[in-house]
Amino acid sequence: MVLKRFLFSSVWTFALGGLVACQAAGTPLTAQTSTYDAANVKIGSEIYQDLCASCHGRDLEGGSAPSLADDNWEYGSSDAEILSVINEGIDDVGMPGFKDALQAGQAKALLSYIRNGSTLQTTPPVSDVPSLTDTVNVQTWLDNLESPWGIVFTGPNQALITEKSGTLVYYNNGTRVDIANLPAVNDGGQGGLMDVALDPNWPSEDWIYLSFSHPKTPGSKPAMTKVIRAKIRQNALEDIQTVFQARAEDYVNTRFHFGSRITFDAAGRLYFSIGDRGIKEQAQDITKPNGKIHRVNRDGSIPADNPFVETDGAYASIFSYGNRNPQGLVVHPDTDVLWETEHGPKGGDELNVIQSGKNYGWPEISYGRNYNGTVLTPYTAKPGMEQPISQWTPSIAVCGLDVYTGDLFPSWKGRLLAGALAYQQVRLIDIDGRSYKNQAIILKDKGRVRDITTGPDGAIYVAVEDKILRLSPK
Repeated sequence: MVLKRFLFSSVWTFALGGLVACQAAGTPLTAQTSTYDAANVKIGSEIYQDLCASCHGRDLEGGSAPSLADDNWEYGSSDAEILSVINEGIDDVGMPGFKDALQAGQAKALLSYIRNGSTLQTTPPVSDVPSLTDTVNVQTWLDNLESPWGIVFTGPNQALITEKSGTLVYYNNGTRVDIANLPAVNDGGQGGLMDVALDPNWPSEDWIYLSFSHPKTPGSKPAMTKVIRAKIRQNALEDIQTVFQARAEDYVNTRFHFGSRITFDAAGRLYFSIGDRGIKEQAQDITKPNGKIHRVNRDGSIPADNPFVETDGAYASIFSYGNRNPQGLVVHPDTDVLWETEHGPKGGDELNVIQSGKNYGWPEISYGRNYNGTVLTPYTAKPGMEQPISQWTPSIAVCGLDVYTGDLFPSWKGRLLAGALAYQQVRLIDIDGRSYKNQAIILKDKGRVRDITTGPDGAIYVAVEDKILRLSPK
């Protein structure tokens, strides 16, 4: 059968028709799409199920052999090259040829099915990203911060900013005040004080919402993402209420993948993210809170139409699952679509549209690999698992997500603003409803981007390693 290229160098051993073959990754060729009639596809499907499905998956999704459902081909992507592999095999890797087993026309029928038969959608990586950095003026708006994580404006030139170590900063027209009576946070690894958000009815309902890594007991290592709300009175938190807290038995010792972003839909319901906490299998387990997007009412009660309200043992707050480490989350104000950006492993960062009850596949499917270069999963798609709207391979380390709503860049209105830690970028993503169109870089090499928001003045504000930057038109 045909061998395909994964996104990394590896060696695959698999059985096909009683034989063993190994794939060594190399340089992919551009895929060539062919159209064949339905009869040929049907015949090819029957041949495929008989000869190939046991290794390449019943729906071309991959198994012990690589996926055939995407366009990452290892040994040639044109029709002629694929037919040659089907018929002649590849001696160097032990790939058998099937020309003696196939009757006239059957190899082409098999090719027709490979080209047209899969019901699984796969998502190509982003490539050829243009730069618009020369159209943007970059200034420092606020400096001398310590690892700012989240920012939200309370008025013109007024903002609340979280610092990872556990400080909530109120900046007001040049004056900084540190808010008192903050909860204790587990400031270790990727944990700490994370996102901050305002009530949708601000300022008439003056709740602020915070997410943070909450220690199971004071000073303890086990922790889990927690969400609270409170009011600020005389520069201190008052009326602190728990919006979400995991069960004590679900706190874990790992120091990474806490999530966690907060956003609200048009009905005022609160969404927040929790990463898989480095225990990837739990992302598929709805009795665990990690590796999920959650939805609650603003007081922490559960919406009646949440997807797992009636499931025994499940967290009733879960809205979606199979999410690795979502560090960008925003509801689009024009469409009420919930957008998410999510860290992949080594490759496979994702842009997702999050929908109720859907499984986003982690760790069963991924476009990435383990950090040491070994195989994470042979699957990039599986039935019943959602594909990303777009994906970044190699990883850009996505973090922070907003919708541009200002007037300084009128042609950018409604587009997504996505940050990147490793690539130190802000990307402007053009979308149409739930569809991805393209993207461009508007900021680069100014530090690891943690959060992005549109200010009341229409400028774009970006939290980097020790400061907040202001982006305006040149």
